[in-house]
Amino acid sequence: MSATINEIRPGAYFDSVVLMQLQRELAQLQGVIDAGVVMATPANCDLLISSGFSFDEGARSDDLLIVIKADDEQSAEKALAQVDQLMSRKRQIQSEGYLPKSMQAAAGQLPHSSWVLVSVPGRYAAKVARDALDINKNVFLYSDNVSLEDEVELKKTAWERGLLVMGPDCGTAIINGVGFGFANHVRRGAIGLIGASGTGLQVITSEIHRLGAGISHAIGTGGRDLDEEVGAITALEGLNLLTRDVETEVIVVVSKPPAPEVASRLLSAAWGCGKPVVVDLIGHPAPARRIGSLHFTSSLTDAANVAVRLIQEDNESGIRQRINPEESTQRPKFARGILAGGTIAYEVTIGLQSVLGPFFSNLHIDGVKHLPDIWKSQEHTILDLGDDTFTQGRLHPMMDNDYRIRRLRQESADDEVSVILIDLVLGEGAHPDPASELAPVTAELLQKAQQSNQLLEIVCIVIGTDEDPQDLNYQIEQMNAAGAKVFQDIGEAIIHTIDAVLPVQSKEWTEQNPELLTMPVSAINIGLEIFSESLRSQGAEVIGVDWRPPAGGDERLANLLSRLK
Repeated sequence: MSATINEIRPGAYFDSVVLMQLQRELAQLQGVIDAGVVMATPANCDLLISSGFSFDEGARSDDLLIVIKADDEQSAEKALAQVDQLMSRKRQIQSEGYLPKSMQAAAGQLPHSSWVLVSVPGRYAAKVARDALDINKNVFLYSDNVSLEDEVELKKTAWERGLLVMGPDCGTAIINGVGFGFANHVRRGAIGLIGASGTGLQVITSEIHRLGAGISHAIGTGGRDLDEEVGAITALEGLNLLTRDVETEVIVVVSKPPAPEVASRLLSAAWGCGKPVVVDLIGHPAPARRIGSLHFTSSLTDAANVAVRLIQEDNESGIRQRINPEESTQRPKFARGILAGGTIAYEVTIGLQSVLGPFFSNLHIDGVKHLPDIWKSQEHTILDLGDDTFTQGRLHPMMDNDYRIRRLRQESADDEVSVILIDLVLGEGAHPDPASELAPVTAELLQKAQQSNQLLEIVCIVIGTDEDPQDLNYQIEQMNAAGAKVFQDIGEAIIHTIDAVLPVQSKEWTEQNPELLTMPVSAINIGLEIFSESLRSQGAEVIGVDWRPPAGGDERLANLLSRLK
């Protein structure tokens, strides 16, 4: 008859890779049916129970729990007696020699290290990462189960100090040719990546390699970085680094479903970086296949293919001079649209809000805020003046310009407005000569703005043909003469508007160490020993820390000791 025995070792911490290997070796011993060797967290205990193990209760999360099921009690006890021998042999094989007992001691032995890799249990990970920032180290935070509050605090601290926190729950990164975590071996090249998706980075980098191109760097952010609470802090820092990296010619951004406003903030910064950016924000609707230097894709493989194609093309036409925020602090901020065509208003809103948001409107569009008072715009606002609310008691704005002219004056009086978009929709039934009324007002308002040093543009989208009764060319000539920026292509009008408003929207840059991505990787590893082995095999300089939970995992004692320091 089979027998199951267990042993609890209080405060005996080992990393999960060592425990997995020990469990496998115990299960292979003669007479052993199965074995479980885990840190006794509730999740691990539940997993053992679901696997058919029974064991004594009372183990804490930081206790080592060993459970052995064997053919008989003698075989189980014999296997349990070999645990220390197997553990000792395993640690001798994996040992780097003497391991410092603290991060500070490791930093003393490797003072030029720029990274700390953290893969300790989640309840301790934030404290370890915080200690790394305190000694001016960048952090690769593999650990999961880190609270959202801790993540925000760590990333804000790193931002303020010009450091980078990749994670928590960051599984993949490639820095200067060295893979962190689960990175694949890929050739060096000119494509840089930012990923709030570890496996997403692996798929794209592997596909880029298969297509014959290469990777400059791949910066992981952790899966929550584009959540509203975090605000894409690491993604924005990564974009800053890749923008300034001379080896990176094309940037790819991939993320699990982002918060709409955070996605807009990141895309705004991407627009201003001056390099082509390939975007795959899973679950975030793409406004178009391409808007200026932003290339939107629908899958991970598609993102890789577009990035490789951009590298192979002459990128000069896609690279714009990067906006210097210091030169644009006095620019007005917002775009306003007062449009007669409902579908035109919809397309303009979708195109602009993907980069400039948040947007307000009387249109019902996901990610666009409802304007509380349609008679008064706020921040970025696009209005469909053909909506029923505006046409009660008056003609449609395609026939009557009266309210549009009133609203044009109202919007131009707001000194925070940078661009006002209007449309001239020609054809049968429309106003016989809309420019004859809109052009004089446009000229008047632009002249007034110039006299008051207000940086204002009026963008006019003209829709019609050369056979329309209003005379298409004549309408365009009138609006051009009035000083408007005239477009017949809605996409071009969107791009122009973004460029006109973007300088204020792109002030997301921080001053980081410009050599972070180019200096040889040198790291302190705290947690999984396999990460030390991986870095060392890639030629990186690394020193591990013989980490143990504070006070043997006793939280009360750990808190007391911390207060005594």
